[in-house]
Amino acid sequence: MSTVRLDSGPLDRQQVVAVARHGAKVELTDEVRKTLGETRRHIDALADADQPTYGISTGFGALAIRHIPPDRRTALQRSLIRSHAAGTGPAVEAEVVRALMLLRLRTLASGHTGVRPATADALAAMLNAGIVPVVHEYGSLGCSGDLAPLAAVALAMMGEGEVLDGRPAAQALAEAGIAPVTLAEKEGLALTNGTDGMLGMLVLALDDLNRLLDTSDLTAAMSVEALLGTDRAFAADLQELRPHPGQARSARRMFAALADSEIVASHRGPECTRVQDAYSLRCAPQVHGAARDTVAHAELVADRELAAAIDNPVVLADGRVESNGNFHGAPLAYVLDFLAIPLADVASIAERRTDRMLDVSRSHGLPAFLADDPGVDSGHMIAQYTQAAIVSELKRLAVPASVDSIPSSAMQEDHVSMGWSAARKLRRAVDGLTSVLAIELLTAARALDFRAPLRPAPVTAAVRDLLRERVAPPGPDRHLAPEIAAAEELVRSGAALTALEEA
Repeated sequence: MSTVRLDSGPLDRQQVVAVARHGAKVELTDEVRKTLGETRRHIDALADADQPTYGISTGFGALAIRHIPPDRRTALQRSLIRSHAAGTGPAVEAEVVRALMLLRLRTLASGHTGVRPATADALAAMLNAGIVPVVHEYGSLGCSGDLAPLAAVALAMMGEGEVLDGRPAAQALAEAGIAPVTLAEKEGLALTNGTDGMLGMLVLALDDLNRLLDTSDLTAAMSVEALLGTDRAFAADLQELRPHPGQARSARRMFAALADSEIVASHRGPECTRVQDAYSLRCAPQVHGAARDTVAHAELVADRELAAAIDNPVVLADGRVESNGNFHGAPLAYVLDFLAIPLADVASIAERRTDRMLDVSRSHGLPAFLADDPGVDSGHMIAQYTQAAIVSELKRLAVPASVDSIPSSAMQEDHVSMGWSAARKLRRAVDGLTSVLAIELLTAARALDFRAPLRPAPVTAAVRDLLRERVAPPGPDRHLAPEIAAAEELVRSGAALTALEEA
């Protein structure tokens, strides 16, 4: 997807990912520019009227009672952006900034914000030139929009502040041939009153989580196989007794991954005395499936928000300018918090499977800690420690941000969503799950090697062989951190899923 065209309709999640992560260009249609021009005429008429209108000829927030004379309105817009660009902490990731820029541009293109066509064109030009303003970690309460993050972008549009590569924004604009924008009435609010930061992070997290949940099915199947578990619990006739769609998908994928495994077949007969596997093996589809269903709900919320036009005040089709509360981030904050819970649980059950492979009393014949020479070598002992540390952190990150609220703006904004905070902790949680699954992948592949001469299933063998292109087979202890990093890259890139997708 090389170019994303913005009209008055919604974006889809794939378009957001294409622009945010893969550098796709954006393009405004002529119809959008026409609509923006028509809407702007309503704003200009209200700006010339004697009757004050919020956001056009008044101050903002608790200062909305002051009528601003025409000769001070350019200063009003400039002051709004400068004062609201009050973030602090480390700079957030470039993909997050690009996502929020795109989503703000999409709302501008809706024709409900009142900005001039040239202002929307400037934001599109910044995206296409790869100009990424510095947006700080802290500053958004997730209500009245992601104010400080979006103000940082608007500040760069004005030729102030810095961009992520260290250049002053004015220099970056000049080198790209983009003129700094002098904001007119209403435009400061239009550029800052949006849920775009938290929505962008939700869309990016959903892209990650779909890949990670697919991977969790794969690593779980490898662990089941390595631990001499059964695939019978994943059979379709058993899953149909509990018709959750996510559970059915995970069970189907695990069953397919284990097909034609000599290891699984080796203990199917009457000589096997075990009647059922541990929960971390047998219940993997139930846990992974519930996470999938949570993701499906979050996708529904994200798609609704991608069709929304968030601003305050908003310009309606008949020219009325109305205040509203659509900028409140609660719908997004709830699902951002919700996703952190199953994410932590998927990591937790993966860590339990890993630990089981390392414990000689529960691993059914595998060497202690999968060490080459137990006692001299420690094998994957400390890799499981790393998993445990991450899982503990994920449990803390699962504590919701959206139940908190600190009033602001002299009690005018007396209830906020904390959706930005929920999104930031979800991003850290996604990184944690990536590492946990990578360690399970690394450990399960090593355990499968120890089951030789029995051969794994074609799918799990293909994944093991892919890992072996980057990580050597079992042997005396080696520096383990680079091997974990190599497995993380397989998980993060989705390369490990190729074998299962082709099954």
